[in-house]
Amino acid sequence: MKVFYLALYFFMNYLAHSFLSFTDGQIAGQFLEDFIRNKDRFLLPKEIQDGITLHRAIDTFTDSHPVIHEAKKVFSPLVRLYSGAFIDVCMDYFLANDLTLNSLEGWKEHSLKTYKILHQYEYWFPENFKLMLSNMEKDDWLYNYREDRGIRFSIQNVLNKAKYLDKDLPVFEVFFNNKEILQKYYDQFFPDLIEFAKQTNDQLKEKL
Repeated sequence: MKVFYLALYFFMNYLAHSFLSFTDGQIAGQFLEDFIRNKDRFLLPKEIQDGITLHRAIDTFTDSHPVIHEAKKVFSPLVRLYSGAFIDVCMDYFLANDLTLNSLEGWKEHSLKTYKILHQYEYWFPENFKLMLSNMEKDDWLYNYREDRGIRFSIQNVLNKAKYLDKDLPVFEVFFNNKEILQKYYDQFFPDLIEFAKQTNDQLKEKL
């Protein structure tokens, strides 16, 4: 997910990464992955390292999944190689609205719990992450991914960060006009991702 848009880390699919974590330390690692040099990861507690490993495995699985390959075609005529960044945003939107995995109250509790955990691990994070966390918590990004206004905001911020894209491209309109097919792609893809994350976590536990 990061090959073409490293600078876009502020608006990746953080809800999915937090949801697909199995310990508090893994949540911290999943968020920290975008903020740490690879060589520095080995200075961290194993639980956080596991979160980084899980984040990378999820990214690789997602990028190689045939459903995601098809989903990217919705955006690629307009945004070319940045289509994956917008699919990431879409996946969080549909996840936040997935009441088969959690109730609205449950998603709210998950968001609040995630912020609390990240504060507990702030020692390991750089200052730019702490600033992002403050904004994330204030505006409750994780819960508000479910709103059209939330995804519009996220899409616009991806555009603002994308070096080679016009900031006025109608990406939200593409999302809105293709919401039904994107929902189907989510429905086909996310159960596979959940199973993959569980298998990866099992492998990490075997390495204790």
